[in-house]
Amino acid sequence: MKLFAVVLLTLASFALAQQEEEKYDDKYDYLDVDGILKNDRLRQQYLDCFLETKPCVTADAIFIKKNFPEAVVTKCRKCTEAQKMGFEKLINWMTKNDPETWRAILRKSIEDFTKKGNERRAKEKGERLRNSA
Repeated sequence: MKLFAVVLLTLASFALAQQEEEKYDDKYDYLDVDGILKNDRLRQQYLDCFLETKPCVTADAIFIKKNFPEAVVTKCRKCTEAQKMGFEKLINWMTKNDPETWRAILRKSIEDFTKKGNERRAKEKGERLRNSA
C-alpha cells in the first residue's frame, strides 16, 4: 500500500511538473493589450505582423506571432493567466470593432497551425524512415 502511495505521488508530481512546462514563456505578460488596442498605429503594427503583410518590429510581436496560431486553436491552453486575459481582451475588442480582420487572423492562424503540424509530422516520418534504413 505504501509503495502504491509513493508511486501515485510521484506520478502526480511528474504530471504537475509536466503541466508547468506546458505554459508559454511569461516574459511578455506585462504587455499593455488595452494600450495597443486603443492605439491605431500600434494595433496596425501588430496586425500587419500577424497577417504577414509587414515585418514584425518588436520581440514581443515575434513571440506572439509564433505562439498565436496554437493559442487560437487550443483556446489558449498553454497561456499564463495574464496571457489568457490579454487573449480575451483581444478577442472581445476585435469581434466588436474589426470582425473582418479578426476572421482573417483566425483563418491565418488555423492555416499556420495546420502547416506547422504537417511539417512536424513529415519531419517525424522522415526521421522514422532514416532510422529504419
